[in-house]
Amino acid sequence: MNSKNILVTKASMPSMEEYFDEIKRIWDTSWMTNMGELHNSLEKKLLEYLDVDNISLFTNGHLALELLLQAMNLKGEVITTPFTFVSTTHAIIRNGLTPVFCDINIDDYTIDVSKIESLITDKTCAILPVHVYGNICDVEQINRIAKKYDIKVIYDAAHAFGEQFDKVGIGNFGDASMFSFHATKVFNTIEGGAITFSNKEIGKELYTLKNFGIKSETIVDGIGCNAKMNEFQAAMGICNLRHVEEEIGKRKTLVERYRKWLSGIDGIKILKENEKVKYNYSYFPVVFDEKKFGYTRNDICEKLRKNNIFPRKYFYPLTSDLDCYKHTFSSSETPIAQYISKRILTLPLYGDLRLDDVDRICNIMLGND
Repeated sequence: MNSKNILVTKASMPSMEEYFDEIKRIWDTSWMTNMGELHNSLEKKLLEYLDVDNISLFTNGHLALELLLQAMNLKGEVITTPFTFVSTTHAIIRNGLTPVFCDINIDDYTIDVSKIESLITDKTCAILPVHVYGNICDVEQINRIAKKYDIKVIYDAAHAFGEQFDKVGIGNFGDASMFSFHATKVFNTIEGGAITFSNKEIGKELYTLKNFGIKSETIVDGIGCNAKMNEFQAAMGICNLRHVEEEIGKRKTLVERYRKWLSGIDGIKILKENEKVKYNYSYFPVVFDEKKFGYTRNDICEKLRKNNIFPRKYFYPLTSDLDCYKHTFSSSETPIAQYISKRILTLPLYGDLRLDDVDRICNIMLGND
């Protein structure tokens, strides 16, 4: 890739000087992992920033979700959506659980709450909804359903870092939420992730599971793995957290520019914002109606790529259509998710993107180049 390429995202990073200053203490202590000083400092800062009571940090978001499901000792079926990154489905399967795919709604691409109850059986143990592109699921209705049937709610909040619903930190909803701190996210720790949770007993179990199942020097009473966040990751997180509001502000300005160009264009759908949500502006997805717009998603994607601009067909394919799952599940059972996945394109969005880059992208899309 050359320097003129515009990718769908770009990792936010502090200056080298700021990062080096943060990691100096590692050379003083020689403590690089196993819940060191920087790890514990980041944990405290995130508790405050996310406005939650409990949090546990992990080496990545996938292991965070996988170990959360294990810690909750779930058995049976988990209602979720195929309109997500494959990690969500993998975490369910790798815990010996059965995903039951619910369709998404046409408005914001989150789980269609009107269809959840029809999927609940005596084997249902949990609902695992996904906050998509920073769009928040109908947390109030999901909570009512979960209470009615006495089942757990675990949110995949990989796209929702720092967001609020009705002035409440998004990590407070459900029994637990998983956040991703991957390099492509609004906030990153290079790789990384976290679980926010309501029951402190879950926190104790997560702590043990991410450290090989070790409870004491001589007691290992569970089968865990190594999923601890190291000090270098934590240092990057501490630095990036100082600048995350600035990063979000830059993204908001870019989103407003995209909206100015693309609002009201026949055949291009952009998402409406919910006035109750404080957004992080993590993604800018557009959906193409080829009959109205005259070009398919694939046409536009190829046109942009020829101009060294690389958007992403995200999420495509649906997880239920991937090679490892397509013989087990049928995407025809989730027709709206199937429809959206074949028409959606996430456009480049990151703090360092220039406004004239957005102008160029939109001009190419609209045939003004």
